[in-house]
Amino acid sequence: MRYLVVHAHPSPSSFSRALCDRAVAALTAAGHDVELIDLYAERFEARLSREERLSYESDEPILDPQIRRYADLVLGCAGLVFIYPTWWSGAPAILKGWLERVLVPGVSFTLDPLTHKVQPGFGHVRRIVGITTYGSPRWNVWLMADGGRRLILRCVRILAPRLRCRSRWLALYDVDRSTDEQRQAFLQRVEKTMAAL
Repeated sequence: MRYLVVHAHPSPSSFSRALCDRAVAALTAAGHDVELIDLYAERFEARLSREERLSYESDEPILDPQIRRYADLVLGCAGLVFIYPTWWSGAPAILKGWLERVLVPGVSFTLDPLTHKVQPGFGHVRRIVGITTYGSPRWNVWLMADGGRRLILRCVRILAPRLRCRSRWLALYDVDRSTDEQRQAFLQRVEKTMAAL
């Protein structure tokens, strides 16, 4: 199966990067074809331009060659994995910008020409996985409504066939106060989960 892994953290020495490396290695060892997009390393521009917004509902909503490459990767994958730290109760702005600029009409959905209702377009996606860390304990994340999880497991997930696409959420809460043993255990959990997909 072909997986697209999207990573969003500015530091190559971060725990988030260690999670990304472990996930990619486990997927590869399990025989999957894996493509990695490291948004910060690729200097991705999160801002949706005026021109892109004006062309959003046109026959050509993608104007940037980098975005076209990302869209082609999305269209060619059967699994999507998002790895990022949770900041301000949600996904980093760079990841939100990636979703806005890449998952446009014709890539992840179509718009009904009469009603403008969204028609899911992720018929090829069989797995969606979110891997994140939270600086807050689980009760606090619940209290804040967990914006990143809702973004990935509701907004992105709803674009895929309900019965054929499975989703997973892997989270380490209270990471700022976690021990080395807890972080290692979470790395092992990520590796085991990815290897079993």
